[in-house]
Parts: sequence; C-alpha cells; structure tokens
Amino acid sequence: MAGEFGTRFMDRMVVSHFADGWSDARIVPSDSISLHPGAHVLHYASTCFEGLKAFRQVDGSVAIFRMDKNVARFAQSSQLLYLPDIDQEQTSRMISDIVTEFRDQIPDTPASMYIRPTHIGTEAAIGKAAAPSATSMQYVLLSPVADYFAGGEACLRLLLDEKGVRCGPDHGMVKGGGNYASALKHIMRARAEVKADQVLFCPGGDVQETGAANFILVDGNQIITKALDESFLHGVTRDSLLTLARDNGMDVQERELTVEELIERAAKPGCEAGLTGTAAVLAAVGTLIHGGREYKVGSGEAGPRIRAMREELNAIQWGKSADTHGWLTHL
Repeated sequence: MAGEFGTRFMDRMVVSHFADGWSDARIVPSDSISLHPGAHVLHYASTCFEGLKAFRQVDGSVAIFRMDKNVARFAQSSQLLYLPDIDQEQTSRMISDIVTEFRDQIPDTPASMYIRPTHIGTEAAIGKAAAPSATSMQYVLLSPVADYFAGGEACLRLLLDEKGVRCGPDHGMVKGGGNYASALKHIMRARAEVKADQVLFCPGGDVQETGAANFILVDGNQIITKALDESFLHGVTRDSLLTLARDNGMDVQERELTVEELIERAAKPGCEAGLTGTAAVLAAVGTLIHGGREYKVGSGEAGPRIRAMREELNAIQWGKSADTHGWLTHL
C-alpha cells in the first residue's frame, strides 16, 4: 500500500443513476465516469461524499464500522444540497456489495479498506446557478489504506484562526467538496507562514473544527468539545469517542469553548487535545499557534489519554473488544 492515503483504488466500483428514480446499481470499472462538460457538479459544486472503513476482524471476517450513521449523514448532505434524495437502503447495499466484492483484498489491521460513497449532480445545465440538479449519480469507491500512524504517532500543530471560516456558518453540516475547497486557502497559508499542520477555525473566538476533523480537549476527567449545530460537521468518529468516554464515566461537555479558555486549559500539566476523524481516529495536538505565539498543549507531546481513547475505539473496530453499541456491520 505504498503512496499517500487514498491514492490507490480498487479497479471496480458500484454506481447508480437518478433520473425519474434510481437505477439498479451496477459494478463497473472505477477508472472513469462519463459527464457532460456542463454537468451541474462541475460548475455549482453539487457534490457530497462520505468516508468510512471496513476492517479485517481478528477471526478473519470483515466488518464495516458505523455504516448506518454514515449513510444517514450522506442522505442529509444530499438533502441540504438539494440533490435527489438517496435511497438509504440501496446505498447501504451498494456499500456492502462492493466491499464483499473485494473482501479478500481488505488488509489486516491496523490497515483497512477506506470506503468513499459520492453523490454528484449530473444535469447539463449551466443556467442553474440558483437551482438544483434534476439528475445525479452516486458511486462507491474503495481504497486500501495503511495505518495512519505507521510513520510515528502524530502530534499536530494547529493555528487558531478567529477571522477565517471553513465554510458558510449554516452549511457546516454538509460533507461536501465546496466546504473543503473553501478551507484550503487558510490551511495552505498557515502551513507556509507558521508551519501549522491544520487550521482550527475559531470565528469570533468560538472554537469549532479544523478543515478536515473535529476537535476535542481532554482536561483530567473532562472532555470539552463544541456542541452540535449547523456550523460544523457532525463527525461519526467524534460521536463514537464521546459515547465511549461517557461509558467510562468521563465528564463529556458539549458546549462553547473560547480561544481564551482553550489556551488557558492547554497550559495545564497533563492536558491533552486531539483531532477526530475516520483516517486517524484520534490524532494528538501538541502545539497551538495564536497571535504570533506558540502554546504547548500539556507537555507538547502525544499523551496517554488520547492514545488510550484511540486504542479503545480501534479494539472495537478490529473485533478485539465487544461491540456493545452495535456499530459493526458484519459481511
């Protein structure tokens, strides 16, 4: 699995088209799709996607992690973009069928098979800048990926940005290409100017999320993270980690977190912070950059609680611990 994350793909994918209704799904070569140059997605960003994983279990079987939650969010993104409503049962079957097709090529843990359902507006209509696409296509790509931490455990540098926004404040719940594109200029600037790995968007001092992950602060027995609203993505990994934290008796606080409070708490010995997402599960944050200054989070190194939380969730994903919440779809 040489190469960067998500750059190798299985040679077939599953696809379905919407016109008056959804067509039957077909497994086709994954190296190309046919689109009119005037397709709505190419001009007006009518596109959304999901990211989930299938894991080889300790007994050799295969399971997909939290497929129902990801498919529900996929449907929500489609609705918020006014794409045709997906058939969630059909989408779930498409995911299961293509993963089953390649089940023998799913790598052993800690590697996995990354699953990318995608929904795009296909109507050839460049006059529809203020109207949705009447037709669309959904497809599911598979990409075998290595362990995110194979090169050593991450300890990230975040620039706290109080002026920039990742996307429109009422559009953050959409997992769509436009939201990632609008964050890119801030991320590239932060990398060039202060060697940050990511930007933690904090408009008006309100700590939200980075360009591609949710943010949590771990202070003693407390986990603090922004309460769900429409301004940021409702991460499935975030939800999973918070659920396990509550199971373990931790004080999970979903509330407003200001930049001032974050910097003050981060300086405390033993404080930890992390970014949650499908790729890394939970990556440690070691440094916060704000106002031209750098602030260590705790010791500035990856800490034991972030590591333990990640390992607990991995153990469920890999079939090493009991799946008490019914998160795994076994194939």
